[in-house]
Amino acid sequence: MNGGWRYRISSAAGVAGLTILAVTIVNSSPVQTLITSLPVLGRLSVDAPSGAEAVFEVLVTTVVVTGAFLPLYKPRPRRILDTIALTQKRVLVATFALATIGYFDYTYRLPRATLIAVAPVLLVSLPAWFVWIRRRPTGEPERAIIVGDDPAELERLASDVSIPLFGYLCPTSALMRAPMGPDWGSDADQRSSVAAVPDGGVEIAGLQRLGGLSRIEDVLVEYDVDTVVLAFERTDRAEFFGALDACFEHGVDAKVHRDHADAVLTAGDDVGTLVDVEIEPWDVQDHVLKRGFDVGFSVAGLVGLLPVIAAIVVAIKLDDGGPILYTQERTAVFGETFEVYKFRSMVPEGESAKPVEDDENDRITDVGRILRRTHLDEIPQLWSILVGDMSVVGPRAVWTEEESLLEAQTRSWQQRWFVKPGLTGLAQVNDVKSTDPREKLRYDLQYVRKQSFEYDMKLVVRQIWKVGGDVVETIRT
Repeated sequence: MNGGWRYRISSAAGVAGLTILAVTIVNSSPVQTLITSLPVLGRLSVDAPSGAEAVFEVLVTTVVVTGAFLPLYKPRPRRILDTIALTQKRVLVATFALATIGYFDYTYRLPRATLIAVAPVLLVSLPAWFVWIRRRPTGEPERAIIVGDDPAELERLASDVSIPLFGYLCPTSALMRAPMGPDWGSDADQRSSVAAVPDGGVEIAGLQRLGGLSRIEDVLVEYDVDTVVLAFERTDRAEFFGALDACFEHGVDAKVHRDHADAVLTAGDDVGTLVDVEIEPWDVQDHVLKRGFDVGFSVAGLVGLLPVIAAIVVAIKLDDGGPILYTQERTAVFGETFEVYKFRSMVPEGESAKPVEDDENDRITDVGRILRRTHLDEIPQLWSILVGDMSVVGPRAVWTEEESLLEAQTRSWQQRWFVKPGLTGLAQVNDVKSTDPREKLRYDLQYVRKQSFEYDMKLVVRQIWKVGGDVVETIRT
């Protein structure tokens, strides 16, 4: 990515230039003729300006659009999908601003037909521009840092990898715990050095310390980092996945030692000391289709099931008079947490983290058993899908208290954290539950590796068919 003022100038100039080009093209005679031939736009008045009026129209449009993009002129690493989404939001803001100007100023407004035609052009061209300029200029070396909580692992890995590193992040407490290499001297000398310069000055394998783990996001932005090498003593800790989450949010590549490859999602064909972590395994096109389907499915479900929701609310209240909804903290992407909502199917007291079969659970209410058999207790999770905490298809969101028990029983459990949890998934349609964690993990990892929008649709059809069969069976019994 171009840094500093070079990025600011080039990004702003690109927005202004593309806006001028878009308005000029739309105001040309061939495009105006095309607009008048369209069924809907043909009803709008097409009044392409000329002379001073045309110049003023282009000037106003350029100022408004360029001003709307002010938050994006600051250089900051972002994922491609985030860059596209943020850019398109800015285009929509500018479009509404231009429409408002046109409403209050009839003389110099952008004609409605022109505005409607310009907006799609900007929605495509400006995201493409910001994606293009985020590339590092040809000839500039890759910028990489090493991040970890184990000084010995940091030193070993920094000396063993071939990519150039310019610094490292490590907690001060970790540096004070253990001596480092033959040049570090006594523990007392080490503690004195670290205490004297808590945010720098302590070198490992010739690398300058850039701070502790809490500074990772600031360092990624300040130094325009391309790659993060993770050197943690254990990969099942929150700090490890916190670093992965920071890389995910800022569009930075992540690498780990091949000895830790079973704790992360990788392409599987890497050779050498380091392997690439597939932080964002979804293809861009599939990601857009998946999110669009999630929104459409959740909205349709919440609206279409309103009568069922009302009946369930009444039934739960008549059954024991307790609360309608049950909330629980579940694990999401990279070990983060969110509150999941379900219709309450059990008495509130006596919850245990150990998973048990429904037939062995005496806390389930009479209404709750029906809700569980028909899967109707899951309906409130459509809200979690709508707001983006979950997806329609993915590994089941596990209770945070239960998660630690399952991690202890199975290796590679954390690989499930690389995709959003889902309402249904490969394990769910095969009736595999947390009571069999190894089989559940096998299905979940199979989904993670095979995932695609087409595969999601097959699982959704299977789940709908399964739910329909369970509802019919419950009615019969």
